[in-house]
Amino acid sequence: MAQILIRNIDDAVIAKLRQRAAEAGTSLEEEARRALANSAGLTREAALARLDAVRKRIGRPRGPSSLEDLRRDRARDGQTR
Repeated sequence: MAQILIRNIDDAVIAKLRQRAAEAGTSLEEEARRALANSAGLTREAALARLDAVRKRIGRPRGPSSLEDLRRDRARDGQTR
């Protein structure tokens, strides 16, 4: 992941982000990331919608899933759960 440094942010903007972070139980940094992602149109909901569209287009993958592989390996090693 990339990093950026943003200078000269208005104090009112920082105060609002701090307030939102406190209300959400997250850090100021996380709240700033969310605000940037939302402003770029990359919300979690939008990302999930894009993922669903890809899943519909490509269909269910063939063969065992990684979860099925893990369960089979654990069963083989006597670590069933």
